[in-house]
Amino acid sequence: MSKQDESRREFLVRAAVGAGAVAGAGLVPDALAQKQEPDKQTKPQASEHAPSSGGQPGIHSPLDGHGAFFNHDQAATVAAFAERLMPSAPGKPGARDAGVVNYIDLALAGAYADLQDFYRRGIAQLDGYCRATYHSPFSQLNAAQQDEVIAALENGKVGGFTWPTAQAFFNTLRTHTMEGMFADPVYGGNQNFAGWRLVGFPGAQAIFTPADMQNKQAFTRAPIVGLQARVKVPKQGA
Repeated sequence: MSKQDESRREFLVRAAVGAGAVAGAGLVPDALAQKQEPDKQTKPQASEHAPSSGGQPGIHSPLDGHGAFFNHDQAATVAAFAERLMPSAPGKPGARDAGVVNYIDLALAGAYADLQDFYRRGIAQLDGYCRATYHSPFSQLNAAQQDEVIAALENGKVGGFTWPTAQAFFNTLRTHTMEGMFADPVYGGNQNFAGWRLVGFPGAQAIFTPADMQNKQAFTRAPIVGLQARVKVPKQGA
């Protein structure tokens, strides 16, 4: 893992903690929470990827769960971009491990529906620039090339972008990557509580012991509890 990867991961983790992202859905707007509750019956993929308390992690491909909004190529671009923003490392999950692309996909089909054209145009402009510069779409570039493109986007030095601007697209994808890493798994990301485990956030625990309250180390007691485990399921025939 390069020093650049390490610094990028450290920045996102520190930014997320500083913004209160680990506090359940701290980075997720209320509209998303309101949208996802009724959508559980019609869009089960959000809950399928959110483990129950004490559940074992599933095995998913990097693009599992997309299809609510993204097509395969769009999902591949967003998944690759998010992974370079939050790269995995030995013992440390990255954006692919956490299912960030699934979170963004579900959000764009729901609470973030007003950003659908923003993403369509942004992805098309990004891949257009990559094809013109490297003769391949973003998802097929090597890590060094992807980092060059991301740095250029962040600094507004990418040609071919009109709307959204390169910087606006970068900032939005970075914010949504943070949300997908650290929001409650019920929203489709943070699979197996990957982001919460990374920062030692305990989730929606019913009770904390005196030792828990005094401990200054990362929280490790299992199970970590998310919102899904606290939802009361109505009995059949009720």
